Amino acid sequence: MKKICAITGSNGYVGGCVKNYFAALGWEIRELTRRPEPGSHAEAFQLGADVAPAALAGATALVHCAYDFRPLTQKEIHAVNVAGTEKLFSAARAAGVGKIICVSTISAFAGCRSLYGQAKLEIEKIALAHGAQVIRPGLVYGDGPGGMFGKLTAQVRKSSRIPLIGDGSQIQFLVHQEDLCVFVERCANGEVVFSGKILTAANAQPWPFKELLRAIAHGQGREIKFIPLPWRCVWAGLKTAEVCGLRLNFRSDSLVSLMHQNPAPDFSANAAVGLICRPLEIGKRQI
Repeated sequence: MKKICAITGSNGYVGGCVKNYFAALGWEIRELTRRPEPGSHAEAFQLGADVAPAALAGATALVHCAYDFRPLTQKEIHAVNVAGTEKLFSAARAAGVGKIICVSTISAFAGCRSLYGQAKLEIEKIALAHGAQVIRPGLVYGDGPGGMFGKLTAQVRKSSRIPLIGDGSQIQFLVHQEDLCVFVERCANGEVVFSGKILTAANAQPWPFKELLRAIAHGQGREIKFIPLPWRCVWAGLKTAEVCGLRLNFRSDSLVSLMHQNPAPDFSANAAVGLICRPLEIGKRQI
Protein backbone atom coordinates (compact mmCIF):
# COMPACT_ATOMS: atom_id res chain seq x y z
CA MET A 1 0.00 0.00 0.00
CA LYS A 2 1.40 3.38 -1.01
CA LYS A 3 2.38 5.56 1.94
CA ILE A 4 1.40 9.19 1.48
CA CYS A 5 2.48 11.89 3.93
CA ALA A 6 0.97 15.37 3.87
CA ILE A 7 3.39 17.94 5.29
CA THR A 8 2.82 21.56 6.25
CA GLY A 9 5.77 23.92 6.55
CA SER A 10 7.91 21.96 4.09
CA ASN A 11 9.58 25.19 2.94
CA GLY A 12 10.93 25.75 6.45
CA TYR A 13 13.99 24.15 7.98
CA VAL A 14 12.34 21.41 10.07
CA GLY A 15 9.56 20.74 7.57
CA GLY A 16 12.12 20.54 4.78
CA CYS A 17 14.18 18.00 6.73
CA VAL A 18 11.06 15.89 7.34
CA LYS A 19 10.09 16.06 3.67
CA ASN A 20 13.51 14.98 2.44
CA TYR A 21 13.80 12.17 4.97
CA PHE A 22 10.36 10.74 4.20
CA ALA A 23 10.95 10.98 0.45
CA ALA A 24 14.25 9.12 0.79
CA LEU A 25 12.35 6.26 2.45
CA GLY A 26 9.89 6.01 -0.42
CA TRP A 27 6.96 8.01 0.94
CA GLU A 28 4.91 10.01 -1.52
CA ILE A 29 4.98 13.61 -0.29
CA ARG A 30 1.96 15.87 -0.50
CA GLU A 31 3.11 19.36 0.38
CA LEU A 32 0.50 21.72 1.80
CA THR A 33 1.87 25.09 0.76
CA ARG A 34 0.83 28.61 -0.19
CA ARG A 35 2.10 28.29 -3.75
CA PRO A 36 1.82 24.75 -5.13
CA GLU A 37 3.97 24.10 -8.19
CA PRO A 38 2.00 23.10 -11.31
CA GLY A 39 2.08 19.36 -11.92
CA SER A 40 3.21 18.52 -8.38
CA HIS A 41 1.37 16.58 -5.66
CA ALA A 42 1.15 19.80 -3.62
CA GLU A 43 -2.10 21.30 -2.37
CA ALA A 44 -2.86 24.96 -1.74
CA PHE A 45 -2.81 25.66 1.99
CA GLN A 46 -2.53 28.69 4.22
CA LEU A 47 -2.77 28.67 7.99
CA GLY A 48 -5.94 30.35 9.12
CA ALA A 49 -7.87 29.62 5.92
CA ASP A 50 -10.47 26.89 5.58
CA VAL A 51 -9.11 23.46 4.65
CA ALA A 52 -11.11 21.09 2.45
CA PRO A 53 -10.87 17.41 3.49
CA ALA A 54 -10.30 16.63 -0.21
CA ALA A 55 -6.82 18.20 0.09
CA LEU A 56 -5.91 15.41 2.52
CA ALA A 57 -7.89 12.55 0.97
CA GLY A 58 -5.81 9.39 0.70
CA ALA A 59 -3.01 10.62 2.97
CA THR A 60 -1.64 8.00 5.32
CA ALA A 61 -0.18 10.58 7.70
CA LEU A 62 -0.07 14.33 8.32
CA VAL A 63 2.98 16.06 9.79
CA HIS A 64 2.16 19.60 10.85
CA CYS A 65 5.33 21.73 10.96
CA ALA A 66 3.93 25.05 9.74
CA TYR A 67 3.78 28.18 11.88
CA ASP A 68 3.18 31.66 10.53
CA PHE A 69 5.48 34.17 12.24
CA ARG A 70 4.04 37.20 10.46
CA PRO A 71 1.21 37.92 12.94
CA LEU A 72 2.54 39.82 15.96
CA THR A 73 -0.41 40.33 18.30
CA GLN A 74 -1.92 37.57 20.40
CA LYS A 75 -5.29 37.94 18.66
CA GLU A 76 -3.75 37.67 15.18
CA ILE A 77 -1.55 34.73 16.21
CA HIS A 78 -4.58 32.88 17.55
CA ALA A 79 -6.66 33.51 14.42
CA VAL A 80 -3.94 32.29 12.07
CA ASN A 81 -1.94 29.64 13.90
CA VAL A 82 -4.25 28.26 16.57
CA ALA A 83 -7.60 28.42 14.74
CA GLY A 84 -5.80 27.47 11.53
CA THR A 85 -4.47 24.30 13.14
CA GLU A 86 -7.95 23.40 14.35
CA LYS A 87 -9.23 23.67 10.77
CA LEU A 88 -6.36 21.55 9.48
CA PHE A 89 -6.76 18.74 12.00
CA SER A 90 -10.55 18.70 11.61
CA ALA A 91 -10.09 18.32 7.85
CA ALA A 92 -7.54 15.54 8.41
CA ARG A 93 -9.94 13.58 10.58
CA ALA A 94 -12.77 14.12 8.11
CA ALA A 95 -10.48 12.82 5.35
CA GLY A 96 -9.63 9.71 7.38
CA VAL A 97 -5.92 10.45 7.85
CA GLY A 98 -4.64 7.70 10.12
CA LYS A 99 -1.70 9.37 11.86
CA ILE A 100 -1.29 13.04 12.77
CA ILE A 101 2.00 14.34 14.13
CA CYS A 102 2.13 17.86 15.52
CA VAL A 103 5.63 19.35 15.67
CA SER A 104 5.54 21.83 18.54
CA THR A 105 8.49 23.43 20.35
CA ILE A 106 10.43 23.10 23.58
CA SER A 107 9.47 26.76 24.13
CA ALA A 108 5.92 25.57 24.93
CA PHE A 109 5.52 24.75 28.61
CA ALA A 110 3.33 25.73 31.54
CA GLY A 111 4.22 29.30 32.48
CA CYS A 112 6.03 30.16 29.24
CA ARG A 113 6.18 33.90 28.56
CA SER A 114 6.51 34.14 24.79
CA LEU A 115 3.45 34.49 22.59
CA TYR A 116 4.95 31.78 20.40
CA GLY A 117 5.15 29.31 23.28
CA GLN A 118 1.65 30.18 24.47
CA ALA A 119 0.21 29.69 20.98
CA LYS A 120 1.96 26.33 20.68
CA LEU A 121 0.47 25.28 24.02
CA GLU A 122 -3.00 25.96 22.60
CA ILE A 123 -2.09 24.09 19.42
CA GLU A 124 -0.91 21.11 21.49
CA LYS A 125 -4.30 20.91 23.24
CA ILE A 126 -6.05 20.88 19.87
CA ALA A 127 -3.66 18.21 18.61
CA LEU A 128 -4.25 15.95 21.60
CA ALA A 129 -8.01 16.36 21.23
CA HIS A 130 -7.66 15.05 17.66
CA GLY A 131 -5.56 12.07 18.75
CA ALA A 132 -2.32 13.48 17.36
CA GLN A 133 1.18 12.78 18.64
CA VAL A 134 2.74 16.00 19.93
CA ILE A 135 6.52 16.36 19.74
CA ARG A 136 8.45 19.29 21.22
CA PRO A 137 11.83 19.53 19.48
CA GLY A 138 14.68 21.33 21.12
CA LEU A 139 17.05 23.50 19.10
CA VAL A 140 17.36 21.55 15.85
CA TYR A 141 20.77 21.29 14.20
CA GLY A 142 22.45 19.28 11.47
CA ASP A 143 24.61 19.48 8.39
CA GLY A 144 22.45 22.07 6.66
CA PRO A 145 22.54 25.84 7.19
CA GLY A 146 18.91 26.25 8.24
CA GLY A 147 17.20 27.19 11.47
CA MET A 148 18.47 29.10 14.47
CA PHE A 149 21.50 26.83 14.86
CA GLY A 150 22.46 27.53 11.26
CA LYS A 151 22.25 31.26 11.90
CA LEU A 152 24.49 30.92 14.96
CA THR A 153 27.00 28.87 12.96
CA ALA A 154 27.04 31.45 10.18
CA GLN A 155 27.51 34.28 12.67
CA VAL A 156 30.50 32.56 14.29
CA ARG A 157 32.00 31.84 10.88
CA LYS A 158 31.61 35.44 9.79
CA SER A 159 33.09 37.22 12.82
CA SER A 160 35.26 36.55 15.84
CA ARG A 161 33.29 39.12 17.86
CA ILE A 162 29.88 37.79 18.81
CA PRO A 163 27.07 39.80 20.39
CA LEU A 164 25.96 38.03 23.58
CA ILE A 165 22.49 38.88 24.78
CA GLY A 166 22.40 38.83 28.57
CA ASP A 167 25.02 36.80 30.42
CA GLY A 168 24.79 33.78 28.11
CA SER A 169 23.47 31.43 30.79
CA GLN A 170 20.22 30.67 28.94
CA ILE A 171 19.88 26.90 28.66
CA GLN A 172 19.40 25.17 25.32
CA PHE A 173 18.58 21.50 24.65
CA LEU A 174 19.53 20.23 21.22
CA VAL A 175 18.30 17.60 18.77
CA HIS A 176 19.97 16.46 15.57
CA GLN A 177 17.67 16.81 12.55
CA GLU A 178 18.07 13.14 11.63
CA ASP A 179 17.09 11.91 15.11
CA LEU A 180 13.96 14.07 14.96
CA CYS A 181 13.06 12.86 11.46
CA VAL A 182 13.63 9.20 12.38
CA PHE A 183 11.14 9.44 15.22
CA VAL A 184 8.56 11.44 13.25
CA GLU A 185 8.67 8.79 10.50
CA ARG A 186 8.23 6.01 13.03
CA CYS A 187 5.14 7.81 14.34
CA ALA A 188 3.77 8.25 10.83
CA ASN A 189 4.49 4.59 10.04
CA GLY A 190 2.48 3.37 13.04
CA GLU A 191 5.49 2.09 14.99
CA VAL A 192 4.78 4.33 17.99
CA VAL A 193 1.64 3.91 20.06
CA PHE A 194 0.11 7.33 20.71
CA SER A 195 -0.47 7.55 24.46
CA GLY A 196 -1.51 11.20 24.76
CA LYS A 197 1.90 12.01 26.25
CA ILE A 198 3.73 15.05 24.90
CA LEU A 199 7.31 14.09 24.04
CA THR A 200 10.35 16.35 24.22
CA ALA A 201 12.73 15.56 21.35
CA ALA A 202 16.16 16.66 22.54
CA ASN A 203 19.24 15.32 24.23
CA ALA A 204 18.99 15.83 27.99
CA GLN A 205 22.37 17.58 28.23
CA PRO A 206 21.80 21.28 28.98
CA TRP A 207 23.86 23.78 26.99
CA PRO A 208 24.26 27.33 28.33
CA PHE A 209 23.97 29.61 25.32
CA LYS A 210 27.47 31.04 25.80
CA GLU A 211 29.03 27.57 25.96
CA LEU A 212 27.11 26.50 22.88
CA LEU A 213 28.59 29.39 20.91
CA ARG A 214 32.05 28.42 22.15
CA ALA A 215 31.48 24.82 21.06
CA ILE A 216 30.43 25.99 17.59
CA ALA A 217 33.54 28.16 17.35
CA HIS A 218 35.74 25.29 18.54
CA GLY A 219 34.27 23.07 15.84
CA GLN A 220 35.31 25.67 13.27
CA GLY A 221 38.79 26.05 14.77
CA ARG A 222 38.06 29.65 15.75
CA GLU A 223 38.46 31.79 18.84
CA ILE A 224 35.66 34.20 19.64
CA LYS A 225 35.15 37.15 21.95
CA PHE A 226 31.78 38.21 23.30
CA ILE A 227 30.19 41.64 23.25
CA PRO A 228 27.63 41.66 26.10
CA LEU A 229 24.30 43.34 25.35
CA PRO A 230 21.54 44.00 27.94
CA TRP A 231 18.67 41.85 26.75
CA ARG A 232 15.91 44.28 27.71
CA CYS A 233 17.52 47.01 25.63
CA VAL A 234 17.75 44.64 22.66
CA TRP A 235 14.12 43.64 23.19
CA ALA A 236 13.03 47.27 23.26
CA GLY A 237 14.85 47.96 20.00
CA LEU A 238 13.29 44.95 18.28
CA LYS A 239 9.84 45.82 19.57
CA THR A 240 10.16 49.43 18.39
CA ALA A 241 11.17 48.24 14.93
CA GLU A 242 8.15 45.92 14.79
CA VAL A 243 5.77 48.68 15.86
CA CYS A 244 7.21 50.79 13.04
CA GLY A 245 6.40 48.02 10.58
CA LEU A 246 9.95 46.74 10.04
CA ARG A 247 10.39 42.99 9.51
CA LEU A 248 13.65 41.76 11.00
CA ASN A 249 15.34 38.35 10.96
CA PHE A 250 14.95 38.09 14.73
CA ARG A 251 11.72 38.99 16.53
CA SER A 252 11.22 40.48 19.98
CA ASP A 253 9.09 37.48 20.94
CA SER A 254 11.91 35.12 19.92
CA LEU A 255 14.15 36.95 22.36
CA VAL A 256 11.59 36.37 25.10
CA SER A 257 11.68 32.66 24.25
CA LEU A 258 15.46 32.64 24.40
CA MET A 259 15.61 34.38 27.77
CA HIS A 260 12.84 32.30 29.35
CA GLN A 261 13.27 28.71 28.21
CA ASN A 262 11.86 25.71 30.05
CA PRO A 263 14.42 25.05 32.82
CA ALA A 264 13.40 21.41 33.26
CA PRO A 265 11.94 19.69 30.17
CA ASP A 266 10.42 16.25 30.69
CA PHE A 267 12.38 13.48 28.98
CA SER A 268 10.93 10.65 31.11
CA ALA A 269 8.76 9.07 28.40
CA ASN A 270 11.37 9.04 25.63
CA ALA A 271 13.08 5.73 26.31
CA ALA A 272 9.81 3.77 26.35
CA VAL A 273 8.93 4.91 22.81
CA GLY A 274 12.45 4.73 21.41
CA LEU A 275 13.00 8.47 21.07
CA ILE A 276 16.80 8.65 21.08
CA CYS A 277 18.67 11.94 20.63
CA ARG A 278 22.43 11.92 20.29
CA PRO A 279 24.75 14.35 22.11
CA LEU A 280 25.75 17.49 20.24
CA GLU A 281 27.83 16.73 17.16
CA ILE A 282 29.87 19.39 15.41
CA GLY A 283 31.89 18.30 12.42
CA LYS A 284 30.84 14.65 13.08
CA ARG A 285 32.46 14.83 16.51
CA GLN A 286 30.40 14.45 19.67
CA ILE A 287 30.90 17.16 22.28
